[in-house]
Amino acid sequence: MTREEALDSIKANVENQNTIKHMLATEAIMRALARHLGEGEEEWGLTGLLHDIDMELTEGDMSTHSKLGADLVRELGASEAMAHAILCHNPTHGIPRETNLDKALFCADPLTGLIIAAALVRPDKKLAGVEVRSVRKRFKEKSFAAGANREQISQCTEIGLELDEFLELGLEAMKGIADDLGL
Repeated sequence: MTREEALDSIKANVENQNTIKHMLATEAIMRALARHLGEGEEEWGLTGLLHDIDMELTEGDMSTHSKLGADLVRELGASEAMAHAILCHNPTHGIPRETNLDKALFCADPLTGLIIAAALVRPDKKLAGVEVRSVRKRFKEKSFAAGANREQISQCTEIGLELDEFLELGLEAMKGIADDLGL
């Protein structure tokens, strides 16, 4: 499967532009993680890009979200490792995260929301001026970007990263695609 094929499938299945931007941000973080950890950047990036492909199809029903997504990516030609990571990124299913790919997607997914929220509270609403220390400060504020699960983000230690290192890696990855995110 190529990135173009993945994007075509996203366009066919996802209308919400914010969901698409979240998927692009997750892809950027996953690619950065792959480079940092010496993993397969293409596989990791596509996993991040496709992880929420079924969100609208399942109408946000967490009991079916990611099950359909895993099936869809298999049909697109994704590896079983990618499908498993997509399946287990939804904690509702209780499927153990076994590989670094599984664990990376799980902690990268909510990080995008925290970083986007940190940009949106800035006067210019741009990622360029966001610093790691401000993301770290916001991380400690439970009411800020409440949907960004801090416990899940903190699981970055399972792939060998300290929280500040993970926040920096994620922020820099998202800054690299700021134009695509409109930030």
